[in-house]
Amino acid sequence: MKYLALAAAMLMSAPALAADMTIEMLNKDADGNKMVYSEEIARVDVGDTITWVPTTKGHNVEMIASPNDMKLKSKNGKEVQVTFDAPGIYYYWCTPHKGMGMIGLVVVGGDTSNKDQIAKAKAMGKSKKKLKKLLGEL
Repeated sequence: MKYLALAAAMLMSAPALAADMTIEMLNKDADGNKMVYSEEIARVDVGDTITWVPTTKGHNVEMIASPNDMKLKSKNGKEVQVTFDAPGIYYYWCTPHKGMGMIGLVVVGGDTSNKDQIAKAKAMGKSKKKLKKLLGEL
């Protein structure tokens, strides 16, 4: 009985495992939207990892604004993985398709306190309208 209580206490105090999420870089999604990420707003916890997977050669991930000034620009057609250690909103785009609105947001830890910073970040072409729309959904 003593060991059962000890085992139960150990299980309850074990740290939660970080969740993994995969986001595809798509030429076209199931709804017919062109040049998009499969998740335009990803919500994760601190310590979680996102893997971006290109479905064709011409896509990448470039971080534009974040709470910790993250520097990231993956090579076109290459998978990239990021573990998020700081809460807040992260804004990224596909460098070749940013003007076509291929952008995404990651909200870490439910923290949207840097929303104004993200709203002022650079955006081009269709990305301007889409960024405003995505921020409005937060």
